[in-house]
Amino acid sequence: MITIRTATLQDLDAVTAVEAACFPPAEAASKDEFYDRLTYYANHFWLLFEGDTLISFVDGMVTDDKDLTDDMYARAALHNEQGAWQMIFGVNTMPSYRKKGYAGRLLQAAIADARRQKRRGLVLTCKDRLISYYGEFGFLDEGVTSKSVHGGAIWHQMRLTF
Repeated sequence: MITIRTATLQDLDAVTAVEAACFPPAEAASKDEFYDRLTYYANHFWLLFEGDTLISFVDGMVTDDKDLTDDMYARAALHNEQGAWQMIFGVNTMPSYRKKGYAGRLLQAAIADARRQKRRGLVLTCKDRLISYYGEFGFLDEGVTSKSVHGGAIWHQMRLTF
Protein backbone atom coordinates (compact mmCIF):
# COMPACT_ATOMS: atom_id res chain seq x y z
CA MET A 1 0.00 0.00 0.00
CA ILE A 2 1.31 3.46 -0.97
CA THR A 3 1.02 6.30 1.55
CA ILE A 4 2.17 9.91 1.41
CA ARG A 5 2.80 12.04 4.49
CA THR A 6 5.07 14.79 5.76
CA ALA A 7 8.13 13.96 7.82
CA THR A 8 9.15 13.87 11.47
CA LEU A 9 12.58 13.59 13.07
CA GLN A 10 11.92 9.85 13.36
CA ASP A 11 12.34 9.67 9.56
CA LEU A 12 15.96 10.88 9.74
CA ASP A 13 17.69 7.55 9.06
CA ALA A 14 15.33 6.59 6.23
CA VAL A 15 15.60 9.99 4.50
CA THR A 16 19.40 9.91 4.79
CA ALA A 17 19.55 6.41 3.30
CA VAL A 18 17.33 7.31 0.33
CA GLU A 19 19.38 10.44 -0.34
CA ALA A 20 22.62 8.43 -0.31
CA ALA A 21 21.14 5.98 -2.83
CA CYS A 22 20.03 8.79 -5.16
CA PHE A 23 22.86 11.32 -5.27
CA PRO A 24 26.65 11.14 -5.56
CA PRO A 25 28.46 11.92 -2.29
CA ALA A 26 29.39 15.47 -3.39
CA GLU A 27 25.70 16.30 -3.90
CA ALA A 28 24.01 14.25 -1.17
CA ALA A 29 22.93 15.95 2.04
CA SER A 30 24.47 14.53 5.20
CA LYS A 31 22.61 13.07 8.16
CA ASP A 32 23.49 16.21 10.16
CA GLU A 33 22.05 18.44 7.41
CA PHE A 34 18.86 16.38 7.34
CA TYR A 35 18.64 16.58 11.13
CA ASP A 36 18.69 20.37 10.86
CA ARG A 37 16.22 20.41 7.98
CA LEU A 38 13.80 18.13 9.79
CA THR A 39 14.11 20.26 12.92
CA TYR A 40 13.24 23.47 11.04
CA TYR A 41 10.84 22.30 8.34
CA ALA A 42 9.77 18.67 8.56
CA ASN A 43 6.36 19.72 7.24
CA HIS A 44 8.11 20.61 3.95
CA PHE A 45 9.27 17.03 3.38
CA TRP A 46 6.83 14.93 1.39
CA LEU A 47 7.46 11.20 1.91
CA LEU A 48 6.09 8.29 -0.11
CA PHE A 49 6.07 4.86 1.49
CA GLU A 50 5.30 1.40 0.21
CA GLY A 51 4.21 -0.28 3.40
CA ASP A 52 6.82 0.76 5.97
CA THR A 53 9.56 1.39 3.38
CA LEU A 54 10.42 4.95 2.34
CA ILE A 55 10.90 4.84 -1.42
CA SER A 56 10.69 8.49 -2.45
CA PHE A 57 10.74 11.98 -0.99
CA VAL A 58 10.76 15.66 -1.96
CA ASP A 59 12.06 18.33 0.40
CA GLY A 60 12.88 22.01 0.60
CA MET A 61 12.63 25.14 2.69
CA VAL A 62 10.41 28.21 2.33
CA THR A 63 11.91 31.66 1.84
CA ASP A 64 11.21 35.14 0.54
CA ASP A 65 14.36 34.89 -1.59
CA LYS A 66 13.30 34.25 -5.17
CA ASP A 67 16.42 32.30 -6.19
CA LEU A 68 17.76 29.04 -4.79
CA THR A 69 21.28 29.46 -3.42
CA ASP A 70 23.83 26.97 -2.10
CA ASP A 71 23.67 28.60 1.32
CA MET A 72 20.09 27.35 1.69
CA TYR A 73 21.19 23.70 1.55
CA ALA A 74 23.51 24.06 4.52
CA ARG A 75 21.60 26.56 6.67
CA ALA A 76 18.18 25.19 7.57
CA ALA A 77 17.65 28.15 9.92
CA LEU A 78 17.10 30.32 6.83
CA HIS A 79 13.65 28.70 6.55
CA ASN A 80 10.84 31.26 6.86
CA GLU A 81 7.47 29.56 7.25
CA GLN A 82 5.75 32.73 6.00
CA GLY A 83 8.00 32.95 2.91
CA ALA A 84 6.75 33.45 -0.61
CA TRP A 85 8.67 30.66 -2.36
CA GLN A 86 8.77 26.92 -1.73
CA MET A 87 12.28 25.76 -2.62
CA ILE A 88 12.77 22.15 -3.68
CA PHE A 89 16.18 20.77 -2.71
CA GLY A 90 15.73 17.14 -3.62
CA VAL A 91 13.47 14.86 -5.59
CA ASN A 92 14.57 11.39 -4.55
CA THR A 93 13.32 7.96 -5.56
CA MET A 94 15.13 4.73 -4.80
CA PRO A 95 16.63 3.45 -8.08
CA SER A 96 14.58 0.23 -8.16
CA TYR A 97 11.33 2.23 -7.85
CA ARG A 98 11.97 4.83 -10.55
CA LYS A 99 9.80 5.41 -13.62
CA LYS A 100 6.60 4.47 -11.74
CA GLY A 101 5.32 8.01 -11.12
CA TYR A 102 6.22 8.22 -7.43
CA ALA A 103 8.31 11.41 -7.70
CA GLY A 104 5.55 12.98 -9.77
CA ARG A 105 2.97 12.21 -7.09
CA LEU A 106 5.17 13.90 -4.50
CA LEU A 107 5.82 16.93 -6.71
CA GLN A 108 2.07 17.28 -7.21
CA ALA A 109 1.60 17.11 -3.42
CA ALA A 110 4.28 19.79 -2.88
CA ILE A 111 2.71 22.00 -5.56
CA ALA A 112 -0.77 21.57 -4.05
CA ASP A 113 0.50 22.38 -0.55
CA ALA A 114 2.39 25.47 -1.78
CA ARG A 115 -0.73 26.67 -3.58
CA ARG A 116 -2.89 26.03 -0.49
CA GLN A 117 -0.34 27.89 1.65
CA LYS A 118 -0.62 30.90 -0.70
CA ARG A 119 3.02 30.78 -1.84
CA ARG A 120 4.03 32.60 -5.03
CA GLY A 121 5.30 29.30 -6.40
CA LEU A 122 8.12 26.76 -6.27
CA VAL A 123 11.77 26.90 -7.32
CA LEU A 124 14.19 24.04 -7.94
CA THR A 125 17.47 23.41 -9.68
CA CYS A 126 18.19 20.47 -11.94
CA LYS A 127 20.64 19.14 -14.50
CA ASP A 128 20.03 19.48 -18.25
CA ARG A 129 18.55 16.00 -18.62
CA LEU A 130 15.67 16.79 -16.22
CA ILE A 131 14.49 20.11 -17.67
CA SER A 132 11.74 18.50 -19.75
CA TYR A 133 10.62 16.32 -16.82
CA TYR A 134 10.03 19.30 -14.54
CA GLY A 135 8.52 21.18 -17.46
CA GLU A 136 5.70 18.60 -17.43
CA PHE A 137 4.68 20.00 -14.02
CA GLY A 138 4.70 23.59 -15.24
CA PHE A 139 8.22 24.59 -14.18
CA LEU A 140 9.92 27.01 -16.59
CA ASP A 141 13.67 26.89 -17.20
CA GLU A 142 15.38 30.15 -16.21
CA GLY A 143 18.75 28.94 -17.51
CA VAL A 144 21.99 27.98 -15.82
CA THR A 145 22.19 29.58 -12.39
CA SER A 146 25.31 31.18 -10.98
CA LYS A 147 23.83 31.02 -7.48
CA SER A 148 24.23 27.26 -7.12
CA VAL A 149 27.27 25.20 -7.95
CA HIS A 150 26.28 22.53 -5.42
CA GLY A 151 28.47 19.43 -5.71
CA GLY A 152 30.47 21.04 -8.51
CA ALA A 153 27.63 20.49 -10.99
CA ILE A 154 25.97 22.81 -13.52
CA TRP A 155 22.38 23.53 -12.47
CA HIS A 156 19.42 25.07 -14.27
CA GLN A 157 17.02 27.03 -12.08
CA MET A 158 13.37 26.25 -12.77
CA ARG A 159 10.33 28.06 -11.43
CA LEU A 160 6.62 27.33 -11.20
CA THR A 161 4.75 30.58 -10.52
CA PHE A 162 1.10 30.57 -9.46
